Amino acid sequence: MAYEESIRSITLTSDNTLAVRTGVSNAPGSPVDNAGNQYRFVTVKGEHLAGRADADDPVIGVLQNKPQVPNEAATVAIRGVSKVRVAGAIAAGAGVNSGADGRGVSGTAGSSRGIALTSATEADELISVLLTL
Repeated sequence: MAYEESIRSITLTSDNTLAVRTGVSNAPGSPVDNAGNQYRFVTVKGEHLAGRADADDPVIGVLQNKPQVPNEAATVAIRGVSKVRVAGAIAAGAGVNSGADGRGVSGTAGSSRGIALTSATEADELISVLLTL
């Protein structure tokens, strides 16, 4: 089970790649996946502006909340142990990088954005990652 610990965060403004209307779980009209972009890697897209990171973007942290519309506050974990939504299987101890949609992918430990503390066997699972940004 994924956990978080000793998180240090900053608050930036969300752009249109981070903001996703998720609604209330199981409420009429709510999308099936209410995760939005929470627990995905983010990057700086402009002055005080955070957006979802792609594979080659410089990662600044992991989104902790779920902005519903652009220009809402985006809380970004920059240190500590954060949950990260993954794109596929990752073993504990592996390096974790940002994939094309901000989800965590297995990477080289020396150039990674974090180290997996828990494992995942399939896409969209949450794992605990020690951030090494």
